[in-house]
Order: sequence, then C-alpha cells, then structure tokens
Amino acid sequence: MVSLALMTIGGSGMYAITVVLPRIQQEFGVGRSEASFPYSVTLVGFGLGGILMGRLADRFGVMVPVLVGGVALGCGFLLAGSAHSLWQFNLAQALLIGLLGSSATFAPLVADTSQWFSRRRGIALAICMSGNYLAGAVWPPIAQHMVGLWGWREAYAAIGYFCFASILPLAWVLKRRAPVLLAAVGAAAPAAPAAGAQGLAARAAVSERPLNLNPSLLTGLLSVAGLSCCVAMAMPQVHIVAYCSDLGFGATEGAQMLSLMLGAGIVSRLVSGWISDRLGGLITLLIGSLLQLLALTLFLPFKGLVPLYVISGLFGLFQGGIVPCYALIVREYFLPQQAGARVGTVLMATLFGMALGGWMSGAIFDLTGSYRAAFLNGIAFNLLNAAVVVFLLRRAWLLALAHPGDGSRLGAIVECFNRKT
Repeated sequence: MVSLALMTIGGSGMYAITVVLPRIQQEFGVGRSEASFPYSVTLVGFGLGGILMGRLADRFGVMVPVLVGGVALGCGFLLAGSAHSLWQFNLAQALLIGLLGSSATFAPLVADTSQWFSRRRGIALAICMSGNYLAGAVWPPIAQHMVGLWGWREAYAAIGYFCFASILPLAWVLKRRAPVLLAAVGAAAPAAPAAGAQGLAARAAVSERPLNLNPSLLTGLLSVAGLSCCVAMAMPQVHIVAYCSDLGFGATEGAQMLSLMLGAGIVSRLVSGWISDRLGGLITLLIGSLLQLLALTLFLPFKGLVPLYVISGLFGLFQGGIVPCYALIVREYFLPQQAGARVGTVLMATLFGMALGGWMSGAIFDLTGSYRAAFLNGIAFNLLNAAVVVFLLRRAWLLALAHPGDGSRLGAIVECFNRKT
C-alpha cells in the first residue's frame, strides 16, 4: 500500500502539467505546440529516469531513489512555479520532475514489489501499478481546483510542498530490502530459484540465458513489444477528446470517455494480476494484446455516442493490465539483482511508445484530415506487439514441453495437459 501511495503521489509530475497547459500558453505567449512541449520532455525524462533510478535501486535499495525522487519533485514544482521563461519551465519539468522525480516512484517501486512476492506476484504488481492510473484520476481535479483558487504558480508550489511532506516520510518505510535480493547479493554465485517461482526462471536464471536467448536480446524484444503496444494504446487515450469533438459530440463527452477508460483500467490491472498469477505473464500479455486489438478495431465502424462510451469502457478493461505484465515477465525470466534496471528499460519503452503514439496519431490526422488512418496505424503496431509475444510464448512453451516439471506456470500447464492426455 505504501508503494501504491508513493506512485499516486509521484504521478503528480505527469498529470499536473496537463492542467496548467492553457495557463502556460497564455502567460508565456506561445502556441499550443510550444505549450505542449513541457509534457513531452517530462515524459521523455520519466522514461530515461526509470533506467537510472532502477540501477540506483538495484545497488542501494528502493528507499534511496524514492528519497531522491521526493526531493527532486518538491524542488521541481517549486522551481517550475517560479520560472520566468518557458525554457526554465521546460528544464524544471524535464530534469527535476521527469528524470529525477516521478521516475523514482514508478520503475523502482515496480521492481521492488516484484521481489517481495512469489505466489501472488501478479496481483501485487497490479495493485502497485494502479497508482499510475489512480494519479491520473485524482491529480487533474485537485490541480484544477488549486489553479482556480490561487493560480498555477501557487498551485505548483503547493504540490511541491506536499511532495516534500509526504514522499520523504513514506520512503523510510521501504528501508528494508527484499529477502530474495539480499540472498542474491550475498551469495558467492547466483543460486537457482525455488521450484515454485513463476515463469521459467528456475532454469533460465541459472543459465543466465532466459528462454535460451541473450538477456539483452530478450530485453530488446520486450522493449519492442512494450513500445508497439503503447503506440496503439496512445491513439484513443491521447486523442479521444479531439475525436469526439470532430464527430460533433463535444470535449465534455470525450473527457468522460477518457475518465471511463482510466477507471476501467484500474479494474483491468487487478483482474490481469489475478490471471497472471495463474497463467504467467506471457500468456496474460497475449490475452491483453489481442483484446486491445479487438477494441481498437471496434472504433472503426462505430461512431455513435453510446457505442463510443461502450467501446471506451471496453478499451480500458482490455488494455489496463498490459503494462504490468512486462514487469512480471522481467521478474519471471531475469536474475533478481537485474530487475530494477531491466524493468526500467522495458517500462521506458512503453512510455516512449505512449509519447510516439500520441504524436504519430496527430501527425497522421494532419496529413489525412481523419482519425481513421491513425486507428489503422495503431492496429498495425498492435499486431507487431502480438507477433513478438507469440514468438516469446512459443519459445517458453517449447522449453516447458522439454521440462514440464520445472515449477513454472507453463510447466504446470503442460504437466496437467499430459496427465489428461
């Protein structure tokens, strides 16, 4: 619950900027694209910071990066709120709020949570990573209320002080390192994981060749899968408000659909966590990818108001559990002491996918004058994601067939299938 709270608070760095964007545009006298740039650099900093903070967590424990993140977020909001030019504001957003701040309350917490659980790791990760969606639900109205009362500069200062007051005390709760990581660090050589560990880690960690692949290659494939699924995911999430406006329904209805997506996404993460505890990360990822593909396809023929509400809710239910699967897969197939850096790398790819997908969909709309081609582009990237996951799942399945009693989820499924046949 502490990780959930920290992720929700740290998410303020990503969502507060969306509220003050019109005020930034007005105060600094810039266009909409220039006013949107602080969000882009924050997201890029957030992604890159995941690797940095993940490595810091691997070496010193998760408390250290969270403490750094709390200080950076507080200072970032205070400095951004007192910026006298747009470049100063961008610098505070990119370096302090994105790179060193919010990133410290995402990838390191995900990796640390994965170290504490074995049988219920999937649902634990789902609860932790729900903080990202919860932040999207709670921070925009809070920030908007403060901006309306005091102005955007005072609102930023208030959020900064709140980050100081809340994140730093909560970080001390995370002082104790996970037992599995302590054992791995203290051992002279990496020991084989217990038979009950999820995934095929029981053999893959010993050989240091997960799925009989070079670890860097597997990380790269997971990063490609994460980027491509989030390019597809970004199309409705980033552009649903504009899409509804183009269809003549108005921005209010689009905002309601976005809220419905995010709310359903929390449910999706919890359900997917429950499923992944039983089927493993790769199978759950494939299910989510195929269902997201179905929801994206449904946007093409249906353009009525009620169908769009229904499809938006379905899209949230289908896609919300996808990203936590990547953290679970990393924990299943890689050595525990590598979890922070590799989770940070793969989650960075998902964030870059969201940034790329949002921009790409807008660029396609500018070229074609319609969102139809943008939806088709999202479908194409979703198919790429499914292809990568099928490739990895096939390798995992073949290994499970060769070693059905290895203690993995797939191994247990294969063993059960063999008994029935």
